[in-house]
Amino acid sequence: MSTLDVRATAPLSTTATEPAAPPPFDFEVAIVGLGYVGLPTALAYRASGSRVLALDASPRRLRTIAARGADLIDSDRDRLEAALRSPREFRLTSDVSELARAAAIVVCVPTPVDHQQVPDLAPLRAACATVVAAARPGQLIMLTSTTYVGCTHDLVEQPLRERGLEVGRDVFVTFSAERIDPGNVGFAQEVVPRVVGGATPQCQEEGVRLLSRYAARVHPVSSLATAEMTKLLENTFRAVNIALANEFADICGALDVPVTEVIEAASTKPYGFMAFYPGPGVGGHCIPCDPHYLLWQLKALHVDAGVITEAMTRIAARPRRVVDRVRDVLGRAGKGTLGARVLIVGVTYKPDVADLRESPALEIIDGLIDAGAEVQYVDTHAPHIHLDSGRERDSLTDPAAFHPDVVLVHTRHHDSDLDWLDGDAVVLDGTYRSSDIAGRVLL
Repeated sequence: MSTLDVRATAPLSTTATEPAAPPPFDFEVAIVGLGYVGLPTALAYRASGSRVLALDASPRRLRTIAARGADLIDSDRDRLEAALRSPREFRLTSDVSELARAAAIVVCVPTPVDHQQVPDLAPLRAACATVVAAARPGQLIMLTSTTYVGCTHDLVEQPLRERGLEVGRDVFVTFSAERIDPGNVGFAQEVVPRVVGGATPQCQEEGVRLLSRYAARVHPVSSLATAEMTKLLENTFRAVNIALANEFADICGALDVPVTEVIEAASTKPYGFMAFYPGPGVGGHCIPCDPHYLLWQLKALHVDAGVITEAMTRIAARPRRVVDRVRDVLGRAGKGTLGARVLIVGVTYKPDVADLRESPALEIIDGLIDAGAEVQYVDTHAPHIHLDSGRERDSLTDPAAFHPDVVLVHTRHHDSDLDWLDGDAVVLDGTYRSSDIAGRVLL
């Protein structure tokens, strides 16, 4: 079938297979998992007028949300404040039995990879098993977590059929990957199109109807698998291009050409080019993890994906490349790594968020400590960090008093105060864009 865009106000057709009206529900939608994706999604539905059941297995997370302590952009903080004032329309709970009260259930749990880059499906399997066990006739179940092609069928559709529920008549199954960029205020959820695929045509219609409660534009595709693969392409595209940008940065460094100027010049071309910038590594949940779900699946099928494999290998190696560059800079300054004082500016994976997931800074810090350096950091968004090695660090309150030999600018928050830089330390700019720092050295 061909795909099309459906506006939120567009009427949806019904089919002869549409079941009788379902029993009444207390909530239009339940969100399972209230992390960096689930909580903003719940707030978007509530802001559109839907009654929302917000479920998370962690009582601590629920307490953080109730105390207004969740890491959110300002507009979502306002939405949370309004939602919490209406507990009948926005209910926080950890009780999975309450899922029966919602007309639709949206699964928003993480899909990480382990240290060997193997997908860790345990959180998703557990969430889907819980939802399938709680499902009742008339409900829609939507999976939004990025995963392998066929996962929605394996973990939701088939188990529902084994329960004796007919998918497309008794219950409805869809996949629509999230498209939330934490900390990015330039793209409100309402304006970012959502792609949705259904197990049946009726499932697709129900998925469009649900997403259209808040999204201005919904793009249906022909199957669950197509929707799943769409998300994998989006993030693999970014991973490959980031790896290329990092490689170009190294090439430009060897040829003494300013890489950011080259990228900005290339960006003047109005077609055929999209700017990607180099950095100290790739963090967050999407780029370092999602392409591995595709590679893992392709390996089992003996399908070669050489370009993607090489890109992910380069991305994984980038933090070690940064460690080597710090050691090189120290050597050029006539100092050894052993006992050198290294200060990291910013350890979250991107500016203006408190998110440490897959942050390359954590691996860089461990690598420098293993090389004999004394390493500290400063980051107002991350006052305390736990490293994979088991080490812990607290953000410095007076970085100047540390008297660093090298300062690595890893993440530059908008509120970062670098006035304490006195010119004695070598400043290694891992962002490639801190041109206001005099005498900086590019990564």
